[in-house]
Amino acid sequence: MWVKLCCLLLYFLALFVLARVFEAVAWYESGFLATQLVDPVALSFRKLRTILECRGLGHAGLPEKKDVRELVEKSGDLMEGELYSALKEEEASESVSSTNFSGEMHFYELVEDTKDGIWLVQVIANDRSPLVGKVHWEKMVKKVSRFGIRTGTFNCSSDPRYCKRRGWLKSTLIMSVPQTSTSKGKVMLKEYSGRRIEVEHIFKWITAHAASRIKTIYNSEHLKEEWNKSDQYRVKIYLFANLDQPPAFFSALSVKFTGRVEFIFVNVENWDNKSYMAEIGIYKTPSYILRTPEGIYRYGNNTGEFISLRAMDSFLRSLQPEVNDLFVLSLVLVNLMAWMDLFITQGATIKRFVVLISTLGTYNSLLIISWLPVLGFLQLPYLDSFYEYSLKLFRYSNTTTLASWVRADWMFYSSHPALFLSTYLGHGLLIDYFEKKRRRNNNTDEVNANNLEWLSSLWDWYTSYLFHPIASFQHFPFDSDWDEDPDLFLERLAFPDLWLHPLIPTDYIKNLPMWRFKCLGAHSDEETLETFADSESDSDSDNKEVFSSDREASEDDELSTFHRCSEGERRCGAEPCLCANRYCHHEPCERKARSYGSCSSAGDMEPDWSAWPAEMLHCTECVVCLENFARGCLLMGLPCGHVFHQNCIVMWLAGGRHCCPVCRWASYKKKQPYTLPQPLSSEPPS
Repeated sequence: MWVKLCCLLLYFLALFVLARVFEAVAWYESGFLATQLVDPVALSFRKLRTILECRGLGHAGLPEKKDVRELVEKSGDLMEGELYSALKEEEASESVSSTNFSGEMHFYELVEDTKDGIWLVQVIANDRSPLVGKVHWEKMVKKVSRFGIRTGTFNCSSDPRYCKRRGWLKSTLIMSVPQTSTSKGKVMLKEYSGRRIEVEHIFKWITAHAASRIKTIYNSEHLKEEWNKSDQYRVKIYLFANLDQPPAFFSALSVKFTGRVEFIFVNVENWDNKSYMAEIGIYKTPSYILRTPEGIYRYGNNTGEFISLRAMDSFLRSLQPEVNDLFVLSLVLVNLMAWMDLFITQGATIKRFVVLISTLGTYNSLLIISWLPVLGFLQLPYLDSFYEYSLKLFRYSNTTTLASWVRADWMFYSSHPALFLSTYLGHGLLIDYFEKKRRRNNNTDEVNANNLEWLSSLWDWYTSYLFHPIASFQHFPFDSDWDEDPDLFLERLAFPDLWLHPLIPTDYIKNLPMWRFKCLGAHSDEETLETFADSESDSDSDNKEVFSSDREASEDDELSTFHRCSEGERRCGAEPCLCANRYCHHEPCERKARSYGSCSSAGDMEPDWSAWPAEMLHCTECVVCLENFARGCLLMGLPCGHVFHQNCIVMWLAGGRHCCPVCRWASYKKKQPYTLPQPLSSEPPS
């Protein structure tokens, strides 16, 4: 994860450097920068009109270039970057989609229940033609979509009862605007009552209603009162301009940031005394002033701060973000980081995509799970101070020059998605090249693996866990019958039920009862060790004779004797060797066998049943290895009461057979303890 995070940060650094290179190239070729101011006098009438349309100012009654130029100057300074973006947006002939409402619920869900947007809906009455023709409606949709205004068409033939209840008996235009200045407030519907249906007149009607929501100041006394007032809004943005009404982009932003930022329009058209403006630091108009608890910020002085909807929206989002904005940002960053796995993973192509899908699912799941407690944490009423300090940190950091560069780069790359994707792909290919070179230096075989080899290894891994899901986790060797006889694989395929057995954990084996097998009348372990020490000298001479006879035996007898001895060591739990095998002539085995024999070999020695757990059945033989219990060996009992060598029953259970070898009772289920039947009493009842 940290490797992918470092790669993503390196990619962002490369994007930042690349943007600075593009700026240098543009300055070298054209001689100006994006932040350089443009003189409106040097622009053509078409370019001036394009700027007014992007800012949302009507110019229908201004036939002269001089009037259009003055209106551009009154609305704000023009930069080269804004002019380039406006001309590019005009050249783009992309068709904007419009919603067709299917009925009352669809209309209510999108229009009346949307509290932070503006809707323009054309209502077509029954057996009537639309108020705005198809050609003019398409122009209208394209014009208002620049300012985030959504459009739709409601045909009353789909729901005539709703149109009759609303009073829509003739074709008309409906505009939806939030009624209050609080977030998620009520929505009011306004009907177009004008007689002229030209695009410019309808747009003027829309901007007039949207501007009515903005607080307007007409004199210096009102400005002084508003400037010194402290209310619920921590962030306010003022527009000081000599205009009849604020631009459409300013009004649209006031709807979008309802409840977060207060928009105030100061009309200085008829002001004689502007002394108070000088007192608060406003020396020229038009000016966009952001007032926060930390101070005053003049919008438009840094990189990328254009007089447009998109630029100011990005600026205000960085200052007053919503939780949804932070979630979307984290979602984009997490997915960009997860896609790095496609280039970091080496080997087959299918392996890369399998790892990528797994990483995407894991990262997105963890992101959603981690956001749930954060949302619950933010709902607590005692975190207002924490929320305010967080917003203060956002405001401090996002009013710096570096933050303005980042916002400008974000707008540039988002308007050129092909460049963004190509740079991401190139960065990924570089990571793939260096990672492949590093692994080749480490002699990693997976670099040269193809798709068939990787799928084959994946199938081997899957089948190993499918056939032996428990034994594959054990440390001791397990000989598989599938390797010896492939026909068993086909037999298992013929019985699908055998594939559906559940995986049972082996943790219960540690809780099964264990004890040592003891005999009555036998010496203790300490006495036995003393006997070994006293008879050590005598056993040395015997061992020499035994070794000489062993050297004269054939190699086959030695191999068979060693095999029996080692087999006895595995079966019995005594240490160092308690094979109890009469064919074993190994010196330690023979010495232990003479002192640790089975109880059945001596008639006067009986097992010590008092050392056994009460619920265990009495026996002297292990049915797994078919050998008697040797004195001192380790025993283990199952819930059913049957007893076995500890090593024998552990190997049996670890092989996936979770049942008793005798009665087939489940080895992980409890059973009623076995009780001996009480003898009938011969005395008569009293």
